[in-house]
Amino acid sequence: MIKQLSEFVDKLSYLADQISEFTTQHAAGIHRVTDLLAYNPNEPLIFSTGLFLILFLGFSFVYMCLQNKLTARLLFVTAFSYYFYYKSSGFYFGLLALVTVSDYLLANLIHRHRQRKALRKLFVTLSVIIDLGLLGYFKYTNFFVGMVERMLEHNFQPWDIFLPVGISFFTFQSLSYTIDVYRGQLKPLPSLLDYAFYVSFFPQLVAGPIVRASDFAPQIRQPLTITRDMFARGLFFILIGLFKKAVISDYISLNFVDRIFDNPGLYSGLENLLGIYGYALQIYCDFSGYSDMAIGIALLLGFHFPLNFNAPYISTNITDFWRRWHISLSTWIRDYIYISLGGNRKGKIRQYFNLILTMLLGGLWHGASINFVIWGGMHGVALAVHKLFSQGLLKHDRNYVSRGIRRPFAILITFHFVCFTWLFFRNLSFETSKTMLNRIFTDFRPDLFLPVVQGYKYVLALMLFGYVSHFIPNSWQETLIAGLKRCNVLVCALFLVIVIYIVIQVKSSAIQPFIYFQF
Repeated sequence: MIKQLSEFVDKLSYLADQISEFTTQHAAGIHRVTDLLAYNPNEPLIFSTGLFLILFLGFSFVYMCLQNKLTARLLFVTAFSYYFYYKSSGFYFGLLALVTVSDYLLANLIHRHRQRKALRKLFVTLSVIIDLGLLGYFKYTNFFVGMVERMLEHNFQPWDIFLPVGISFFTFQSLSYTIDVYRGQLKPLPSLLDYAFYVSFFPQLVAGPIVRASDFAPQIRQPLTITRDMFARGLFFILIGLFKKAVISDYISLNFVDRIFDNPGLYSGLENLLGIYGYALQIYCDFSGYSDMAIGIALLLGFHFPLNFNAPYISTNITDFWRRWHISLSTWIRDYIYISLGGNRKGKIRQYFNLILTMLLGGLWHGASINFVIWGGMHGVALAVHKLFSQGLLKHDRNYVSRGIRRPFAILITFHFVCFTWLFFRNLSFETSKTMLNRIFTDFRPDLFLPVVQGYKYVLALMLFGYVSHFIPNSWQETLIAGLKRCNVLVCALFLVIVIYIVIQVKSSAIQPFIYFQF
């Protein structure tokens, strides 16, 4: 008996030694995995990273297993969305929860007391105060306090206030819900889970598009259906978005645009002008690329998002540009700011004032800096002048667009005005913008054209491709999607592998966050 007990103890000791050896050997690997999955402010979880691809594959497997279990599926997606936000902003996902719970409860109170105007106004005002109060504290405290301190000629040291990623997006999205309920245009969602799912849905959570509850809510409790067309269209948008962001935007940014904007005085006027053209394409490919991937991922999960960009650089006037650029934001500020200010209902002068004020606020939404306000103000003035000239003097219809020989000139003028305003959007210092303009107008150096083309041939080739693609007919896109519909899963996977391979070949070692993450 004692011998058997001794042998048993020896076996336990051997097993403990084996477990200890295994743990020691694999501790480093386990530690690397936990570090990878934990919040890192320098490595947000973005669509163009390998980690997201791996997590999304696992997520998709569980998601499809829950196809016929609605509540469990909603809980699972909401939990994953909160983890997605945690990877971008750490434990500030509590702000997302606070906005969600407060607006859900307030919207229910607004609807319950819809016959009592004073109470309705009180509850919607509380929603505005909570949402804009959080946005104002985290995003604009240093901006406004710094302005006051400078006016008083005090030395101001910015406070250490963390800016949660995408706070401008989810506060605006949630705020639109309570306002729609207040206006009687929408009934409250049936449960807090539905509303949490809507606000936190990860494809559009941190950088848009800003999805209206009226568009999204009817899809939440529909049977999960992913048609062949949705799959093909979703894959197409993901491939195009990934190429825009990780190939065009990141490559021209790192290898040309950033160099010009960082030290414009070292370059000729020609290179500065090409740098501005490059930034115009960079920000378009960066943001529209994210929107395309968000739309594509949503389609693969059975949800439809509205189009957010529509070839903005072929706009024939500034009004047309804002119908094509960041459509979800431009329609949001139109419906909830411009119309709330009176829109065009109180005379022409008031309409022009409302346009300018709306765009000033839209500029401030983009960032807590005077350069964004100036950028928004320039667009506001341009919109007002266009309204005055087109509808007031020429009596054109509001949907009028230039045609014939006038169209290319209208596109060129609009494009160069937008590029001029991007100069102030990109540069925090007005001195830098002044330097770039001075180089363009006083030291253009057209004789350097061929050496610049030779030195930056890949950058300029991508820029040319990016701009020319604006003129590709929509029918070509539909033809490509139809081709993907006819392909089997292996061929679709091959296309994805090819794009990922191209991305790996051109990407830098560091993660390049999306530009609009800062907003």
